[in-house]
Amino acid sequence: EVLYSVGFGGSVESKEDEQGQPRQIWWPSETVRAIAYDTPVVGWRGASVNTLRLWRARALHDLNLGRFNAGDHLGAVAEVVRAESISRVLYPADSNEAGQELRLRQEFFFVSASLQDLLRRHLNVHDTLLNLAEHVSIQLNDTHPSIAVAELMRILVDEHGIEWSTAWQITVDTLSYTNHTLLPEALETWPVGLMERLLPRHMQIIYLINGYHIDLLREKGIHDFDVLRAVSLIEEDHGRRVRMGNLAFLGSHSVNGVSGLHTQLMRSTVFAELHKLYPDRINNKTNGVTFRRWLFQANPPLTSMLVNALGEDVLDETEHKLIKLEPFAEQADFRKQFADQRLQSKCTLAALIYERLGIVVSPEAMFDVQIKRIHEYKRQLLNLLHTVALYQAIRAEPSNNWVPRVKIFAGKAAASYTQAKLIIKLANDIARTINSDPTVRGLLKVVFIPNYNVSLAENIIPAADLSEQISTAGYEASGTSNMKFALNGALTIGTMDGANVEMSERIGAENMFIFGLSSQQVEARKRSGEFHAEPDIAASHRLNDVLQAIRGGVFSHDDPARYTGFVDSLIDYDRFLVCADFDSYWDAQMRVEHLWHDQDQWWRMAVLNTARAGWFSSDRTIREYATDIWKAL
Repeated sequence: EVLYSVGFGGSVESKEDEQGQPRQIWWPSETVRAIAYDTPVVGWRGASVNTLRLWRARALHDLNLGRFNAGDHLGAVAEVVRAESISRVLYPADSNEAGQELRLRQEFFFVSASLQDLLRRHLNVHDTLLNLAEHVSIQLNDTHPSIAVAELMRILVDEHGIEWSTAWQITVDTLSYTNHTLLPEALETWPVGLMERLLPRHMQIIYLINGYHIDLLREKGIHDFDVLRAVSLIEEDHGRRVRMGNLAFLGSHSVNGVSGLHTQLMRSTVFAELHKLYPDRINNKTNGVTFRRWLFQANPPLTSMLVNALGEDVLDETEHKLIKLEPFAEQADFRKQFADQRLQSKCTLAALIYERLGIVVSPEAMFDVQIKRIHEYKRQLLNLLHTVALYQAIRAEPSNNWVPRVKIFAGKAAASYTQAKLIIKLANDIARTINSDPTVRGLLKVVFIPNYNVSLAENIIPAADLSEQISTAGYEASGTSNMKFALNGALTIGTMDGANVEMSERIGAENMFIFGLSSQQVEARKRSGEFHAEPDIAASHRLNDVLQAIRGGVFSHDDPARYTGFVDSLIDYDRFLVCADFDSYWDAQMRVEHLWHDQDQWWRMAVLNTARAGWFSSDRTIREYATDIWKAL
């Protein structure tokens, strides 16, 4: 059994070592055990097997017998409950102090256990930690594991007696950091008071890292207060907080974004001042998706078509072979086969929808899909406003040649994200109203499929005709569902955001439906504070009708005022520019309707989406990490 001790709280004692040098000794007030659970992960065709090591938190003692015998039967297992809660539910709601503390405990627990395990295995092979960076590379996936900077320093300095500057160089050379968000509020910060109480030695180390860094900048002649404040690890503006993004940046030799636009914006926004100080540190590694899961496993009918058309070796060289599918887009028989395999997947999804929701949808209709985490910047709300506008138009203009359409939503909201949960409620209210209205004549159905996960996505993605990638430009780091849909031949309607930009370059903007403000236009609105939506609503009678219907309770007869505040707040402060992009989005959706009537051209574009998706393979992405950052190739 592999297990390690992970401490929390307590105090730090300063003592001199045998050479008379001061050493810091951390005396935790609480210690839990981290127990390893290994799962073998078999690679493609069984050529390799990796181990996924997960950790479970357990108390040092399963029962406090003294308290139990004293009659405190619940208190006797309190230590067990407190310890095991660390690994029981990940990402607990952090809207209260208890939730914040549990999140920090979780992050440190997994980081500490993994680092202890990694260093032990290194020392089993090598007799020193001085060469750690030559054999080990640790990638910090966003700010959640960024406490690793302080924990690695603690282990190197306190437990192995390595001098500070040497330990810092080892840490920086070993760690690298991938950023996944441009939202300032999503870059984690922790209250200094919480950090000092829960991880007192780590807070000392963070202060030292910060102090040495600021001193170094001053030695270089940088005295601008605003610059020093921007790059500091401690935020002073609204209560003192530790900036985990800045900590990860300083403690890593490489900092990367996950799409070209995202990386460009990292340099000019969230890490602007740090980038000026370290201009070679930020680099780009555009995300990719695993074709073995999102094509071969998720879509066997399409995979069989590819093998028949391109040969068996397409399975091993998909990244490079898919482009050879391009000429097949001009073959009518192949386009028909492509449409037939899609219909097969849509029949499967239609059966799943009926089984789970009792809603009958036609596989012959266009499946218009948005599946992703529910967040205001991802703009499920914009899709819902279009849904209502389309509903109103179908009823008001029955003579139009409307395309039968099924709007499919799925996704989860963070536990304490009230606004996102209200959007889910709105989606279900709209679905209930539209699906029960006979005047729609089956031209529009709306479904929100609950309990979204990877397995459900594997059913939805092969069945999608239209992929909704409609985030506010400049907010989506990359996205990967956009790549999964395109790989399976869905056409994308989207903004020039995240990896949509690279998709438009490689797949061709003419094979997508691009709309909306650019990231530069969004930034201009932010700088001028143009978030009041009344001018946009006044310019669009269609949008005004939609908002008034939602606000007036048309979709919430059981509680007519349910969305009054929701709509009013959107009008007053449209942070993610939903209203600003509405008319452009409607026009793009009309282009979608027009193209669907031209089935030859639709399926020609669908085949080209699949053919040109090869670059978006995760094999390419990981190869770039291994070559440029980890130096493993």
